Amino acid sequence: MKNIFLTAIAASAVLVSCGTVQSLVQNTFPYTANVLVSTGVPADKEVSSTATATNVQTWFGGNNNAKIKDVRISEAKISVASPSGGNLSAFKSVKVYISSGGTNERLVASRSNISSNSDTLNLDLNDTGFLDEVVKSTGLTVRTVYELKNQTSSDMNIKVSLNFNSVPVN
Repeated sequence: MKNIFLTAIAASAVLVSCGTVQSLVQNTFPYTANVLVSTGVPADKEVSSTATATNVQTWFGGNNNAKIKDVRISEAKISVASPSGGNLSAFKSVKVYISSGGTNERLVASRSNISSNSDTLNLDLNDTGFLDEVVKSTGLTVRTVYELKNQTSSDMNIKVSLNFNSVPVN
C-alpha cells in the first residue's frame, strides 16, 4: 500500500511539472528580426524594412498552434547589433508592425522623439488586442519603420526583439 501511495505522489509530481514546463514554454515566446541601417539612408524620411518570422508551430514542433490562445505583445525593444558598436542617438522614431503573410497588419510597438544615447531602447507597446491569428499564421511578417535624425557614418545593424505572451488551451 505504501508503494502505491508513493508511486501516485511521484506520478502526480511528474505530471504537474511537465504541465508547468509546457505552460511556461507556451506562455512566452520571443521573436527577433535584424534591420540593416545603411549609410545611404536619408535623415527625416521614414524607411521600412521587412523580415519573415518562423511561426509558433515551428518553435514547438508539430501542430501546436491550437494549444495557445489570447496572444498579446508583452515586450518590444531595439538594440544595436553592429560589431562596431554604436548607439541609438541617430534615430528619431521607430514603429514595429506584424502581419500574417502581408495582410492584417497591426502596429505592436513604437517610440517617437528618441533621445537615447544607449545601445538598447524599450519601445512603447500598442495594445492592439489579441494577436492570435497573426502570430499563429504560417507567414508572420515583421515590418520595422524608422526615421533618422541624421545619416549614420557607417552601416548599423539593429536587432528588433519582440516577446509575446499567451494562455495555454486545456
